[in-house]
Amino acid sequence: MLKRNLWKLILSVAIALWAVSELIPVRDIPFATYAVEQAGSARAAEFRTLMAEATGRVQAGTARSEFVALKQIGTERNLDLSQFFPDLRLEAALTNIEKRNDIILDELLRRSKSALQLGLDLKGGVAVTLEVDPAAAAEFTTDVQQEKLSQAIEIIGERIDRFGVTEPIVRAVGDARIEIQMPGLNTKDDPGIIENVRKPARLEFRRVHPTLSPANSPSGEIPANYEVLSMDVQGRGGQASYTEDLFVRRFPDMSGEVLSNAWVIRNQLGQPEIIMEFTSDGRDQFAAVTRDIVREATAVGVIGRLAIVLDGTLYSAPTVREEIDSPTAQITGSFTDREALSLANVLNNPLDLPLVVKEQYEVGASLAEDAISSGVKASIIGAAAVCGFMLLFYSTGGLVAVASLALNILIILGVLASFNATLTLPGIAGIVLTIGMAVDANILIFERMREELALGKNLATANQGGFQKALTTIIDAHLVQLIICGIMISLGTGPIKGFGVTLAIGVISTLISVLITAHMVMEFLLESGWVKRLTMRHLLKNISVDFIKYGKPAFISSWLVVLLGIGVVLYKGSDIYGIDFAGGDEISLQFTEQIDLAGIREAAAAINIAEVNPSYTSALGGGGELLKIATPEGQGAALAAELEARYPNAGLTLVGTNQIGASIGREVQFNALLAVGVSMLATLLYIAFRFEFGFGIGAMFASFHDILMTVGIFVLFGHQFSAPMVAAILAVAGYSINETVVVFDRIREELKLNPTASLREIVNSAINKVFARTIMTATTTLLAAFALFLFGGGVLRDISFTFIVGIMTATFSAIFVASQVFYFWHKGDRKHVEAHRDIAPKYEWQGASKASE
Repeated sequence: MLKRNLWKLILSVAIALWAVSELIPVRDIPFATYAVEQAGSARAAEFRTLMAEATGRVQAGTARSEFVALKQIGTERNLDLSQFFPDLRLEAALTNIEKRNDIILDELLRRSKSALQLGLDLKGGVAVTLEVDPAAAAEFTTDVQQEKLSQAIEIIGERIDRFGVTEPIVRAVGDARIEIQMPGLNTKDDPGIIENVRKPARLEFRRVHPTLSPANSPSGEIPANYEVLSMDVQGRGGQASYTEDLFVRRFPDMSGEVLSNAWVIRNQLGQPEIIMEFTSDGRDQFAAVTRDIVREATAVGVIGRLAIVLDGTLYSAPTVREEIDSPTAQITGSFTDREALSLANVLNNPLDLPLVVKEQYEVGASLAEDAISSGVKASIIGAAAVCGFMLLFYSTGGLVAVASLALNILIILGVLASFNATLTLPGIAGIVLTIGMAVDANILIFERMREELALGKNLATANQGGFQKALTTIIDAHLVQLIICGIMISLGTGPIKGFGVTLAIGVISTLISVLITAHMVMEFLLESGWVKRLTMRHLLKNISVDFIKYGKPAFISSWLVVLLGIGVVLYKGSDIYGIDFAGGDEISLQFTEQIDLAGIREAAAAINIAEVNPSYTSALGGGGELLKIATPEGQGAALAAELEARYPNAGLTLVGTNQIGASIGREVQFNALLAVGVSMLATLLYIAFRFEFGFGIGAMFASFHDILMTVGIFVLFGHQFSAPMVAAILAVAGYSINETVVVFDRIREELKLNPTASLREIVNSAINKVFARTIMTATTTLLAAFALFLFGGGVLRDISFTFIVGIMTATFSAIFVASQVFYFWHKGDRKHVEAHRDIAPKYEWQGASKASE
């Protein structure tokens, strides 16, 4: 037995150890402490002295942190800090000391952080407000300016995605500002993140003076229409790095709009080069400009140059030896990998609307301590309820299931940590709800074991038989969910993509923990004789109901509820959208005494404001703390007045009101709808391929029904759509498919085992046999969802409400929608079903052998 399961044991232990290693460090380590620990032993004492000096600067107020102080010391003394960290290797060609220090300190800061960072709602983060330069804005009409602002939001969002920030908010504030919130970041220790956000700015191509430079200009005179710009040049072949000053035209010859893309390739010698791809108009402009540069340079016997300038900073000035009239252009030179990638990133930010930093905030946790505590408490209660249920009904088997759940959670957290993900409170809720759904695979195996034991088989044989019979169902159900997750990841953006990744991790970890680890443990316990009796209690006794008889009225009734929900959605119109979708007001209040955020939500509810997003913020550059509250449009002033009346001792003063744009734009909404549509099609194709086309039609109808009903009931009860709701509703589609596949797999099995039974008898028999399992699975998931709904608050209640409705709807539809559609699709005749080779029973003529006569 051990030999047979050795690979399972090794794999389980290896995965568990890997997950634990990915989660270390569990908590943030102070940067100063970590840096001192990592300094090489040969110069550790010298670095400790340096760190003591940095700490002194922080105490004296000349630096905000030891991180900043070390950068200051390195710049002032031209001191290469990498010499203290021999284990952190840098490119040999990178000789610029300031850049080397930046890379070393940034890496030390990253490593000092906990592996799994908390989100903006739990830990806070960075908030930046960018404003359109008023002088530049005057050049554009209002419509053009708004279009360019939308483009800026899109590009900044893409840049933040590359930082690895999960669930960022990038949205318009008023007519000329962009608000950015990045969870899990600390600008006190990492102020460079603000500059990285600002990088997507005006990209320009400007001519360099063909003959003059600041080094050879008579009397240092600057030619008319030129300015002095400087760039860092990395030394080659042992030469030191230096700064090159150039005369660059004040006005651009082209903007970044001439480019459609830029990327790094390697030439035949393995050296990095940059490829620029032009738009159709951009090709013509680039050809004209390079033609003029070559003509002017040739006339004076030199080689011309064309500068690349981003946000007023000179990044590169490649030479132009000939007119370039082609779809692409190539920038060659002795680039390091880092330089090439940096320049490509610059070229991929073609914003022509200059943006300046208006405000920089450190955002406090948007949930009060008691709210965070209630959310964690709700998660613990939900997980405990699921575990208690499994132990109560399956005794030893339940204990194994609970152990596999622990491994499941460990794998999920380990993978999230390896992705540098940021954990939010909705993410925690999603994991808890995944726990509820993950036990379904265990329940399937245990219920199959129950059937095997009823046939008189011993425990070990029943375990193997139950596992084998449940295996196909489990794999089919999880593969369909993985397909839906893949669609969410590929077509979705923001929270939809993030939720898809989390769900996919949960699906895979469930397969590993149940099919490998839990099955190995059960085999060991039963085959070794350690467990001689396996108690499995009944939630429901075996039933015998004619579900087909009640199918049509149940089907019609459920669709009437769906139509009612759609009617409510149409009646409410745009009122169904929360702040994430519709935008709203953001009020800023000064205060002398903080108000609990739960109290703010109570005040909002008292005057019928459906949604508020409060947070305490403090300016990075100093200044007092502010209370900022996002509300639906036109309701900010009313909330401010209500808070002043409720909390007269808080010293509340309204200092500003801004209109904020939607953080989920039309593109995200379209992608969400597209993801739903493609998920339906993928479900149809997979089920049709694995089962039969009628099964695929039934599954697609059931998913469509569940999504519409969940949305309708969600709106009917006065809830509004926010970013997490979109992902939660898509998750309901995955849960619905899981329930439907279980029923369909049993129908397929009954068709093979009962070749003489009618289709009506087959469908009824299959549903009756899986009914107890379906209710058991729904119960475990509902336990987790109800715990979050009863003990959680804010967004947790919305997410859990969505799942409560979705679980009940999916359970109903697996029996009364999917199965009924399948039955009516085939007109109640099994001959239509048996046209599929996997379903049709096989009959063979057999004659007695001569030996037996």
